[in-house]
Amino acid sequence: MSRFVVRRAAEAQYLAPGPLIPGAVGISRWRCVGEEDGAAHSDFGVLHLQPDGRSATHVHSFEYSFHLLEGEAVLATPEATVRLVAGDYGVVPIGVPHRWRGSGSSAAKIADLITPPARARHGDDTFQVAELPDAEPITVDPRDPRTRSFGNVTAEQLRPGRQSQELLAVSASMRTALLVYSGISLKMMVDSDLGATLSAMFMVQYEADGKAGPHDHPLEESYLVTDGEVLATFDGEEFLLGPGDFAWAGVGCVHSFSATGEEVRWLETQAPQMPPRHAYRFARDWEYLEDKLAGESFPAPTPLRNAE
Repeated sequence: MSRFVVRRAAEAQYLAPGPLIPGAVGISRWRCVGEEDGAAHSDFGVLHLQPDGRSATHVHSFEYSFHLLEGEAVLATPEATVRLVAGDYGVVPIGVPHRWRGSGSSAAKIADLITPPARARHGDDTFQVAELPDAEPITVDPRDPRTRSFGNVTAEQLRPGRQSQELLAVSASMRTALLVYSGISLKMMVDSDLGATLSAMFMVQYEADGKAGPHDHPLEESYLVTDGEVLATFDGEEFLLGPGDFAWAGVGCVHSFSATGEEVRWLETQAPQMPPRHAYRFARDWEYLEDKLAGESFPAPTPLRNAE
């Protein structure tokens, strides 16, 4: 079985979610990758939620994180009923009741990650429960602890020159930090600080000359391109990915990315969460070590002696 998946936006199939979203009306989902593709930790999809769409209140036996790509939606949980707009994201921990409702004048587009993957043979690991009470939706506010499971990301937050305290909506901290390296900017969204335990979701931006050399991980990654184009390789096969295209790399899949002369941005997920050490295995570094060791001599191993 292949250790990677590439799916094009033009080939997307939005289907009724079935048991995954009980009582769904006006909701469809494109499952970009899941258990049937060999994924052990990732079920990544894109929801279409119509303005009059809705679901019944339900819980999952998996962790559920999401990012609103377009439009508006209302999500109710015991924590809060929030009106989500493009750029908002959040996490629904295992066993937390929630329900979706459409909003606005056009369909909402929502990227989501289920981990571990929903299993059709177990009713998609989803259970309908008593309805949550109706409440007036509030907006996501990262400074309001009543919406502590949600946040918002914008293109401006991925620009290194826009990180001064005067330009940030909230106080500068590790929570607002932007990771910048090798022409790449990374803005964390869903992580353990937000309440996730099994996965992470973040936004990646490559400048015109941004590049990441061949490497692999002890985890699974998903990528949904939102702006621009990127040249990607997976186990030696090359792909040009554009807006709406999706890719997934399994454990041990050697992959690399290179901008094509223009800025490119994508939504990325990792499942499980990154370990504290040895999360990246760069081919370049191990080739360096191989060359270094080639010039060294090593003593012959001592023969084993039978115990007397």
